[in-house]
Amino acid sequence: MRPGCIEVGPQRYRETFGRYYEEFTVGDVYEHRPGRTISETDNHWFTLLTMNTHPLHFDHEYAKKTEFGKPLVASPLTLAILVGMSVSDVSQKAVANLGWKDIRLTAPVFHGDTLYAESEVIEKRDSAKRPTQGVVTIRTTGRNQHGIVVCEYLRTMLVWKRGHGPADD
Repeated sequence: MRPGCIEVGPQRYRETFGRYYEEFTVGDVYEHRPGRTISETDNHWFTLLTMNTHPLHFDHEYAKKTEFGKPLVASPLTLAILVGMSVSDVSQKAVANLGWKDIRLTAPVFHGDTLYAESEVIEKRDSAKRPTQGVVTIRTTGRNQHGIVVCEYLRTMLVWKRGHGPADD
């Protein structure tokens, strides 16, 4: 059998992602790869989609006059990319996100920066109301290509227990 796959027939495998509730262990750290380089186009599209009209994200002349000297990547885009990077590892088998908190943007992100993320399991408990699910809290840390932490946050998810999710066919 191949890692990340289940055998569904003779010499036939199905790729799997994510973790069931039982597969999370407090203290484990998951490195999410590959990294993601953010382009100017990514940032422009995100500002258009979200109607974020702050000129620091798309006006080079305006940005030159700031302490950064060049446009910043919109901080919600940084957060969205880091969350997305973690999905195949920590929330592919989630029922729902229950919330994010303690979001800290600790360093600027610029066009051309490459982000890398890792998530540590902080807490897990059985759901009080849903016996087929559990609650998992992770701390995700995003770093740029220089190893500088650019964002940290806590995320809590409701996760299927093995044998109970819609992917368990």
